[in-house]
Amino acid sequence: MGGQQVLAWLRVLKKNSVLHLRSLMTRMKFPKRYVIVLLTFICTNVCYIERVGFSIAYTVAADAIGVNQANKGMILSMFYYGYVLSQIPGGWAAQRIGGRRVLLLSFILWSLICGLIPLDPNRVTILVLSRLFVGVAQGFIFPAIHTVLAQWVPPQERSRSVSLTTSGMYLGAACGMLFFPSLVKNMGPQSVFFVEAVLGVVWSVIWLKFSSDPPRTDLPKVSMPKVASRDTIKAQAGGVVAPRTVKIPWRRIIFSLPVWAIVVNNFTFHYALYVLMNWLPTYFELGLQLSLQDMGSAKMLPYFNMFIFSNIGGVVADHLITRRILSVTKTRKLLNTIGFVVSAFALMALPLFSTPSGTVMCSALSLGFLALGRAGFAVNHMDVAPKFAGIVMGVSNTAGTLAGIVGVGLTGYILEGAKASNKDLTSSETWKTVFFVPAYLCIFSSVIFLAFSTGEKVFE
Repeated sequence: MGGQQVLAWLRVLKKNSVLHLRSLMTRMKFPKRYVIVLLTFICTNVCYIERVGFSIAYTVAADAIGVNQANKGMILSMFYYGYVLSQIPGGWAAQRIGGRRVLLLSFILWSLICGLIPLDPNRVTILVLSRLFVGVAQGFIFPAIHTVLAQWVPPQERSRSVSLTTSGMYLGAACGMLFFPSLVKNMGPQSVFFVEAVLGVVWSVIWLKFSSDPPRTDLPKVSMPKVASRDTIKAQAGGVVAPRTVKIPWRRIIFSLPVWAIVVNNFTFHYALYVLMNWLPTYFELGLQLSLQDMGSAKMLPYFNMFIFSNIGGVVADHLITRRILSVTKTRKLLNTIGFVVSAFALMALPLFSTPSGTVMCSALSLGFLALGRAGFAVNHMDVAPKFAGIVMGVSNTAGTLAGIVGVGLTGYILEGAKASNKDLTSSETWKTVFFVPAYLCIFSSVIFLAFSTGEKVFE
């Protein structure tokens, strides 16, 4: 079969698949908001496949030429410098031009960069710039997602919808940890970039075909019963994003204690997550003398645990709220506190184990309960500011991204400092500081959330 015939066959297959899927959704009367949530779940999945993939591929390439830990930390953290620059602009852009368009443009940009840039640790400038721009592109994604979900999802479905969407991050990380080490071993580090680029382009095509903008809230209300679908009405009842001409209450957002409670917890969550995501492979190889390839499916357990616990948290939160067992405020505080406190103790226990099974168990417990805590602080954006969820998410995720810059970079310098002091990096004792810092932050953040958070609407 010739190349032209293959391309023609693929075009026919793609067209028939899309038509079949549309027909199936029509027959099943699949609610549009479920389609949107499912696509945003796949979106976060692909994003974290990219992040974990780069960490694995770059670590292998850098170790092959003897790059030191501080320089590795600098390259790994460069993504977050770009990411932090676009969080608030991402919320603003989603508010002004729509979350659907922002998601599509950001995906196309980072996919092209992954597909075109060579992974060569010796070409530091190219790597720094590429990771910076990938970070900028992906920084628009989560504010845009929160804008989209706030438009489509009614209040009684928010916890499980946000939890399902964000759990895609952890399933993506699990998939990356499971498949990429073998891919790197058999086809080289550059193959990871190619796979990531293809996944990004495929998602972009699917999003373009199956997503849609929500109805404008400034349409005349008298006409809405004639044109609005059931999903449209439910989305509007949930408190959609404000019309694009509404003034954003920046001052009130910046000085709001409930917003700061979200910000502090977002910082801590991402500090712990990014440190483990970027440095756990190094800890396995140095501290436990075990390569990722030798660990089999065990290496994906911490992230798969996050996927499970995130969805459990969402279902439990919605159950407590809809059955009126607890108020929204008490539900958010309960799940946030349980998640962060248990995670803190698991982090402190992690370096006490010198076996792979003990380390995997502690990291799985820590990340799993952190994900459970997202049913507290992460959904709270839409509780306090449903019409400005993307903006508040942008502010909050800026702090989370700063955590990536600080945590990933600081960990590299901690390890390099320990090495300079003639400490053995193969000893788990040397790694205690690395894991104790996020543990203490988890306890501090849970106290802040208990004291200042609310489940009530703060910004109308």
